[in-house]
Amino acid sequence: MRPTIPLVRLAPAGLGLVLGLLALGPALGPGFVLRYDMVFVPHPPLRFDVGGFPRGVPSDQVVALLSAVLPAELVQKAVLLGVFVLAASGAAALADEARPPGGLAPRLAAAAFYAWNAYLAQRLLIGQWALLLGYAGLPWAVRAAARVARSGGTRRLVPALLPAAVGGFQAVLVTALAVLPVAALARPPVPAGAPAGSGVSARGGGVGTALDGRVRAVLGGRWAAVLGVAAVLLVLSLPWLVPALRADAHTDPAGVDAFAARADGPFGTLGSLLTPGGIWNAQAVVPGQGGLALASARLALAVVAVAGFVRLAGRRPADGPGPPPYARGLAVAACAGVLIACAGAFGPGLLRALVGWWPGFGPFRDGQVYIAPFALLQAAGFGYAAGALARAWSARPALAAAAVPVLVLPTFALGAFGRLGAAGYPDEWRTVQAVVNADPAPGALLSLPWGAYRAFAWNDGRVVLDPATKMFARPVLWDDTLVVGLRGGGRIRVAAENPRARRVGALVSRPYGPLTAALAREGVRYVLVEGPNENRFLPRLPGATQIWRGSELLLLRL
Repeated sequence: MRPTIPLVRLAPAGLGLVLGLLALGPALGPGFVLRYDMVFVPHPPLRFDVGGFPRGVPSDQVVALLSAVLPAELVQKAVLLGVFVLAASGAAALADEARPPGGLAPRLAAAAFYAWNAYLAQRLLIGQWALLLGYAGLPWAVRAAARVARSGGTRRLVPALLPAAVGGFQAVLVTALAVLPVAALARPPVPAGAPAGSGVSARGGGVGTALDGRVRAVLGGRWAAVLGVAAVLLVLSLPWLVPALRADAHTDPAGVDAFAARADGPFGTLGSLLTPGGIWNAQAVVPGQGGLALASARLALAVVAVAGFVRLAGRRPADGPGPPPYARGLAVAACAGVLIACAGAFGPGLLRALVGWWPGFGPFRDGQVYIAPFALLQAAGFGYAAGALARAWSARPALAAAAVPVLVLPTFALGAFGRLGAAGYPDEWRTVQAVVNADPAPGALLSLPWGAYRAFAWNDGRVVLDPATKMFARPVLWDDTLVVGLRGGGRIRVAAENPRARRVGALVSRPYGPLTAALAREGVRYVLVEGPNENRFLPRLPGATQIWRGSELLLLRL
């Protein structure tokens, strides 16, 4: 007879589901959630020639496989809700590792903090759902890495790292930042029969001999754990790592300044990072987040959470349960993540030089991404503080602590007050997709006008990455240049990564002259013109065959 799972064990996952429903709100309606980098399309094709840096590998391929079984819009909603459920249940499971007092209160408090904070909200509003898969799986990965260090074997580590592996390069890098220090610094178990901290083996013998043997055993075990965790990370990274190393993508050092962490409240950039926010895109900030009252409440909550973790990590085994095995490693990872975020904001020169020297440092341009371990540290600390409150007072006010993260960021609810919503693709998008994907002839598709982001009326004017980049089972050439505005005026232009796109962009950007022959030499077979732009491009494409003309789309074949 299989053992049943008590309902109390499912409470954090249930809380995560409730928070996900509350946060997504109108985005759970019929259609797709389309905002900035979050682009899901109907019937997504399975393709591997992505061009440039493989940012959508393997997340796009996994979505394509799932969408062969379920409608793509349902896959998207399941993924988004899954982020909240996985994050909340993982934070609660990590709180369990600390054996805190207070029963259910610390688990729910940790779950609420980790599934409802500025980091998750801002990354959701900018559309980085693949990164959030890694964020949601981070507590499970930390828990598994600590167990690897204590008992050996990496069998349990693989499923814990799968969300990050699906998310791709940035999710894996954030996870690696946390799990490697945890594996290296996890406290080893005390040998049976020996008092904690004695350093004397259970069998007796000289103190020096036993201590020397223990040190060598601990160091050897830690090296084995670190190498084991690193090996699993490497294997799971191969789907994106291999094409990344083979790509001739260009990484513009100007991205260091464009993607540097910025203030999203009255306490400056550092105060925003501590809360934990500070994303570079002002349109990804939750409405009203910068108000003094709410920002002060979030800062106070962050201080309580950090203080709780300090108390948790400083527990002495002689007085009861010692610090959890992950405490030292997570503290190191959190400090490293904050330093990476501060590097781009306060000392960008070194990072610009590193990116210019080797494009492999490019993922560190968006440094605010790496404060995810700090958010997890705060969740664990807030859970411990709630447990201490339950022990000192009673369970009811401690359980109410789970509502505090929601109360200090209330406008994350209901799709950030409408910033997230659902929309259906017009029929002509599906028609053009079917026509192009049914053509077996090789050749790329060029998406015009030359610009990465669109604001469609049928999507309520929300800015979204050009859906053509995901719709077609052939290479799509699009402008991956990014222009970021500055608060004081002016703009930073981050050059395109794809060399082929840069060449085509130089052709298209010319104000006059035919393009047909030059585009054909670049391997272009189709040109898709979106919006009222056909008069700009039709005269420059002599000899092109019109395949489809609708109210919004014009499809040409060269």
